[in-house]
Amino acid sequence: MFLKVKDLKKYYNPKEQLIRNLNFSVDKGEIVSFIGESGSGKTTFLKCLAGLEKTNSGIIELNGNILNDKKTFIAPNNRKIGFVFQDYPLFPHLNILDNISINLEKKFLSKIDYILNLTNLNHLVNRYPDQLSGGEQQRACLARALVREPDLLLLDEPFSNLDSNIKLTIQEEIHKIIKETKTTTILVTHDIRDTFNISDKILIFKAGILQQYDSPVSMYCNPVNCYCAKILGDLNQVTIDGKIYYIRPEKIKLSENSKLEGRVERSLFAGKEYKISVNVNGESWTFFNDSPMEKNIKIQLEFENNDLIEFDSTCSNFFTSN
Repeated sequence: MFLKVKDLKKYYNPKEQLIRNLNFSVDKGEIVSFIGESGSGKTTFLKCLAGLEKTNSGIIELNGNILNDKKTFIAPNNRKIGFVFQDYPLFPHLNILDNISINLEKKFLSKIDYILNLTNLNHLVNRYPDQLSGGEQQRACLARALVREPDLLLLDEPFSNLDSNIKLTIQEEIHKIIKETKTTTILVTHDIRDTFNISDKILIFKAGILQQYDSPVSMYCNPVNCYCAKILGDLNQVTIDGKIYYIRPEKIKLSENSKLEGRVERSLFAGKEYKISVNVNGESWTFFNDSPMEKNIKIQLEFENNDLIEFDSTCSNFFTSN
């Protein structure tokens, strides 16, 4: 494994640990997204990786080198880690070329043209940060990190300041750049929509505790607990023979000969589809349909039993309407 984290703890008060016994590993070239609500410890963990915060215990190993353990603490400037912050901290008095090459070691100077072409900034090198769009500023920060050939790239909420109309394009561009350079990457975000298209694996964090670490598909289809299931997308509660199950909206289909009936409550436009809310035996479900449906009409629905998700009884109160 290229990056290994073992038994990592971080706290300012021992009774309120921000990171609790964190264990995971990353292969070289993988993109891993950390997901969690605000205050869950995501950004603190990035700072621990970068050496901007000291850990209280545990081991961080990168590319065969120990960065943190009981006896070792490698300074941030010696860790070969690139950090791209969410507010795009470019020097306003320097053009883009100078921003990227500032304090650059001579051995990396030959990489500048390659990185400029890869990030599509070669025609913008003489512009200043205030003359660039948000996406261009972000690519400039990414270029500044990648030209130094880091062993690990850290991205803190990289899409939070982008308009929704360009976010997907920027995600695709960043994914292409990272994969082209084969740079191992940790991405932190609170928005699951930022991760499905870009991540090889997702790590879900809550209150400093790792909840699940898996591929996006496996995690979405097989969440290990209530928190992971809910943070990854909508769920419907289904009661069968007195037992509670859950199912994703896209797994529910209209039927012409099903005994399962519901009454339409509303239709919401959701892009190319409509999100239909329906009352089924007193339970509120949602599913997707190509066209809107008239309120209060009765419809028949069906699903496959192998699409049901089952949790223990403590989950029943988690999926309540807001």
